[in-house]
Amino acid sequence: MLLITSTDTEAGKTVLTAALAAYGQKYHSKQNWGILKPIQCGTGDREFYGELFDRPIGDINQIYLETPLAPPIAAARSGENIDLGIAWQAFQRMQQQHDFVLVEGIGGLGTPITAELVVADLARDWRLPTVLVVPVKLGSIGSAVANVALARQYNVQLRGIVLNCPQPLSTTEIANLAPSELIQSLTNTPVLGCLPYLPDLHDLDLLAAAAANLELEILLPSLTFNH
Repeated sequence: MLLITSTDTEAGKTVLTAALAAYGQKYHSKQNWGILKPIQCGTGDREFYGELFDRPIGDINQIYLETPLAPPIAAARSGENIDLGIAWQAFQRMQQQHDFVLVEGIGGLGTPITAELVVADLARDWRLPTVLVVPVKLGSIGSAVANVALARQYNVQLRGIVLNCPQPLSTTEIANLAPSELIQSLTNTPVLGCLPYLPDLHDLDLLAAAAANLELEILLPSLTFNH
């Protein structure tokens, strides 16, 4: 199991989750990979995963709020309560039914789930090994440092950082905006690779190839990646 979280919303969690799932489907087809999006506000990830991997959206997502805002605000708008027990039960069932489960968080590590809990609480309480997605842009270094510090404060099992290019960038631009060695030095956390800009997230081969360039032995140590 692995929690995919990030520094903020629109950072690349969906790209990494889809890439890892596409890789598993292509190179580990004998294993049963599950995708879980416990909480979703507004249309987006569950619909995308359902279409891409031919999964029922009810299996992917358990707590759905129509308004695309932070969960406690979206819940207040609709007069609903957020019952994390439902998501926890679904996660336990998925662990029993699948060889490996990818859990995509909502927003960043500090995004509120309820009025009392943030995503980092869920990572700790569910004992989820976690990867932090950092988008390559101005401010990437500071965002990485702040979120690794948050992960440590909450005792999150952080395996590493994956950089993601939200737009086409040259090697020089990536090195200037998000230098891996500097980020590793400042956070004492390994950078496990960089996802390139992917123009078509429905191309499973392209997604699998992107995942293949990451340090999967650290990211997914329970699997043997030979291809």
